[in-house]
Amino acid sequence: MAKVTTEEDLVSEYLTQNRELAQWVDTLRGYCENNKQWFARREFILKNMDAYPTVKPGVSSNSLDRLLSLSMVWANHVFLGCSYPEAVMDKIKEMGEGIVVQDRPVHKTTRKEKCRTPLGAPDDSCAKRARYAPNETYGRPGGKTSTRPMSQKYGPAQQAPAEHQPFFNRLYKAVAWKLVSAGGFGPNLDHFEILCSCVESCKQTLTCVFVPLKDIVGLPAARTQKEGHVCEIRCQTVYMGTGYGRDEAAARAMASKEALKVFQGRKVTVKIARRRYKGREVEDLLLLDEQPRSQGFPPALSYPFQDECAGDGSF
Repeated sequence: MAKVTTEEDLVSEYLTQNRELAQWVDTLRGYCENNKQWFARREFILKNMDAYPTVKPGVSSNSLDRLLSLSMVWANHVFLGCSYPEAVMDKIKEMGEGIVVQDRPVHKTTRKEKCRTPLGAPDDSCAKRARYAPNETYGRPGGKTSTRPMSQKYGPAQQAPAEHQPFFNRLYKAVAWKLVSAGGFGPNLDHFEILCSCVESCKQTLTCVFVPLKDIVGLPAARTQKEGHVCEIRCQTVYMGTGYGRDEAAARAMASKEALKVFQGRKVTVKIARRRYKGREVEDLLLLDEQPRSQGFPPALSYPFQDECAGDGSF
């Protein structure tokens, strides 16, 4: 029986005959992309290079940045089910026509996703889907993550980082693609919407805890202002970021921005580290990048590994 030649076989054969191109295109592979995702995106890039005649292997250009951005948006849509403005969707569907992805994931659109407006729109924050509360969870209901799991009494288990790492590897990839499609990390993005949508695409929830600024003990000495709120963001009980703001929405936006900064490096890592909670030192799960930290971590606003933590009641 004759072997069926697939598009992947044709691409591989083409790259075998073009060693220089093969070496260059492999440098474009994302850190967390598996073979299936990379082979599909690689085909997308090679298929559309002719439409960008200024793209040259090994040479940086605006055209190359544009092509790579569209390739990530296309892969984000195919493998994670993310949606974008209609004009972008039409563009990537046209560019991806003819690319066959074996066992392509099937994504069901929920009512919440249908209501989502393009990134950057004035009212596109998914905060509007829920009323503010001291402890809020955003994302897909029915996930395995609860706001206050009771599986650990005195702190995270030693194997917890290894158990959580695969999820945050997926989230790293989702955030990277989302930021590329949004034009890169910057101050004018809706950081909470980006973080929330990426967590949702990975079928998990995002937990926000709010505390009035006046109730926080141990703030930097330079911060004398006591009005406003502090927000802490976690996902799967893992701490991601803290933010300060005049109100809960502003605090949450700043916490989301701080959380997204962690995803700017080559990888993210879940680790156990010590920080303060209600006046005492505890072990906590944190999401960290590769950059050395010159300062300690902000005091925890929540501690999902123990229902009651001894202390004086202040944060």
